[in-house]
Amino acid sequence: MSWTALVLAGSRPGVDPFAAKYGTDLKALIPIGGMPMVARPVAALLRAPGVQSVCVLAQQPDRIAGALPNDPRLSLGSSGQTIASTLEAILADPGTRYPLLVTTADHALLDEAMIADFCAKAEGADLAIGLVERHPLMARLPQTHRTWLRFRGGAYSGANLFAFGSARAAKAVELWRSVEQDRKKGWRVIAALGPVALAGALLRVRTLDQTLAAIGRKLGLDIRKVELENPLAAVDVDKPSDHELVTAILEGRA
Repeated sequence: MSWTALVLAGSRPGVDPFAAKYGTDLKALIPIGGMPMVARPVAALLRAPGVQSVCVLAQQPDRIAGALPNDPRLSLGSSGQTIASTLEAILADPGTRYPLLVTTADHALLDEAMIADFCAKAEGADLAIGLVERHPLMARLPQTHRTWLRFRGGAYSGANLFAFGSARAAKAVELWRSVEQDRKKGWRVIAALGPVALAGALLRVRTLDQTLAAIGRKLGLDIRKVELENPLAAVDVDKPSDHELVTAILEGRA
């Protein structure tokens, strides 16, 4: 399949102290491993055989342009103020080409193998969500701290990889909007899906696959968990300790 890739490179309103620590005012431009952070996932996507085009979305796309390679498959666009509003606008656009592969500018460890793994498992779903199970990640990086969603059979952390098979997935984005500010608090995300999902997660009587299937039936969508082979897919760069960890991984020290 030929995928259209989106890289979300937006910024929160106001001063970003994390970006300021590294000499810039935009998180996407934080240098890591000798290049602006946003350039890393973009380069991986451009190298991936199944990706036909890449679009980087930011509130100030002109500021991002100088950090990106010169490639005819690469474009820039304006994002909304939140991830949900950005995705809603894209899914509502009749010119959008599917399937869509969505990731973020802070996915500095993204590589072609992760992309191939995700796309192969996500193919055909209305919505696919990239995840990493706790045990392989903690075995690889016992010092890392992540947000875990716990279910019967495993605990999972997001991998900042999403696939949208068609505009029908807008129904799931609408649900996401209701919990966007609490996305780091796993139980609130699950609570928004309804009391059955919350009880199933808290009591761990349901697996994640069963929970997603129930949500899919509710929304009329095929929602799929994509468990990534490489646990490093769950490592993004949200704070100084992440920056130090990712730098060490890139340099072969972690």
